Amino acid sequence: MDNSFSSPGTPPPLTPPPVITPPPSKPRKSRGWMIVSIILFVLLGFSWLAIIAQGVSRGIGDNFNRGLKNSTAREIGPKLDEYILEDNDAKNKIAVVTVDGIITGQADDQSGNNMVDVIKAQLDRAADDKRVKAVILKVDSPGGEVMASDEINKVIVKFQDDSGKPVICSMGSLAASGGYYISAPCRWIVANELTITGSIGVIMHGYNYRGLMDKLGVAPMTFKSGKFKDMLSPDRSTNEIPAEEHAMVQSLIDETYQKFKGVVADGRAQAHAKNGKEGKPLADNWADYADGRVLSGTQALNLGFVDELGDFDDAVNRAEKIAHIDDANLIEYRERYDISDLFSMFGQSSQSHDIKLDLGVDIPKLRADCMYFLWQAPED
Repeated sequence: MDNSFSSPGTPPPLTPPPVITPPPSKPRKSRGWMIVSIILFVLLGFSWLAIIAQGVSRGIGDNFNRGLKNSTAREIGPKLDEYILEDNDAKNKIAVVTVDGIITGQADDQSGNNMVDVIKAQLDRAADDKRVKAVILKVDSPGGEVMASDEINKVIVKFQDDSGKPVICSMGSLAASGGYYISAPCRWIVANELTITGSIGVIMHGYNYRGLMDKLGVAPMTFKSGKFKDMLSPDRSTNEIPAEEHAMVQSLIDETYQKFKGVVADGRAQAHAKNGKEGKPLADNWADYADGRVLSGTQALNLGFVDELGDFDDAVNRAEKIAHIDDANLIEYRERYDISDLFSMFGQSSQSHDIKLDLGVDIPKLRADCMYFLWQAPED
């Protein structure tokens, strides 16, 4: 018999609650792809907004037909947008094409376009636009590569011949050597009295460091198929350079120099034939001053290298007069960089990207094996 006794007031023993083990946490998925997608969508949105804004600013209705007509040939090369520099509420336009700095055929932007490409595209746009009645070539350049200068010269000649629209040159502080080479075919040339111009000549520059190599005990080893295969090599002793090589190099310089003088003579003669008594013919002794020397604007006027002394406003007035218009809006064409250029830049992972350091001076990148129409100020 169970004699255990339970007190009526004692509660039954409590059972402890079961222990609930939380399920294992799932690994968090990476959201990097979401961030990349958002950035891409934002960039795409900005690109579409820019396209719409450009269409509105240029006038969709006014440019639709011209855009269809030029959507093939003109889309190859630099992509340009038109900007108004001075709005005179006129139906006619004068396009301003600027040549600033060293003239070069080397690509200078992420799209692979160079100065020659851009100038040609700008003149093509000016030729296609019936409202553009004249072009002002705004030059501030010491010159540059022979080939690039000659290509720009030919583009200007072709533009004037094909379109019938005059090109008026407005010289800035410097329009020397190649800067004058591209100015010579213009219908009219305006220079400031303090403009530095002229410097008609050709230069090929290099260094010979064989003496330094000898001091360091370094000797070059050259294997060549012909006597002149190592022409212009900087590691040969100067007494190893045969006289025939000197003569050949000088012959190249002289041939290019004669080409320069021919461009000046032809360009100024054709301009004077159209300008008549209003323009300035070349002086009889102009060739005596085509020896590489620089000239002031006043000296250039006296010798017939330019037609008028003045500034950019004078060039605009002259352009309106030659084009027989009373007033015009001043416009320019600027390169457009869109999202495709951005992606192409990111995609060039195998290519190096230069970091440009602005020192406040324009340092020309000259190649030792290249001829130049270039004026360089003497060092202090």
